[in-house]
Amino acid sequence: MAATHQIRRILEENRTIAMVGLSARWHRPSYFAAKYLLDHGYAVIPVNPNHDSVLDQACYPDLESIPCRVDLVDLFQRAESTPDYARRAVAIGARAVWLQLGITHEETRRICAGASLDYVENRCMKIEHSRIFGGLNFIGVNTGIISSARLKTIAN
Repeated sequence: MAATHQIRRILEENRTIAMVGLSARWHRPSYFAAKYLLDHGYAVIPVNPNHDSVLDQACYPDLESIPCRVDLVDLFQRAESTPDYARRAVAIGARAVWLQLGITHEETRRICAGASLDYVENRCMKIEHSRIFGGLNFIGVNTGIISSARLKTIAN
């Protein structure tokens, strides 16, 4: 699993994101993630054969149809389809592959490692960006970095 410093580097270095499976439905997680990333200066390229555009961005049917360089391929796909997308990411010259929350796949991990691509699984780009760069807030509280590590306490 990618460490926080690795995720920070990936998010800083990769600014053009092909989001495979981006939905045009405003209530879907992919839509929220894409909107957040667009609002934070990333170029988001929707990849979904069912739409012409999403969030006012031209939508492409597959990775190979994208006319510009893609830094990172973000997959909102079922685990079993991710190895094929990892191979496609390698073929188009992407530098990283990201699998969303709940998605892991050993073959995808091996494909990325074999091609020296950065790889993140079981994480949400929106959540990780917010956590690392201080965007998580609730009722005006902005803590900067949030950690799931428990504080050590001394019991008497």
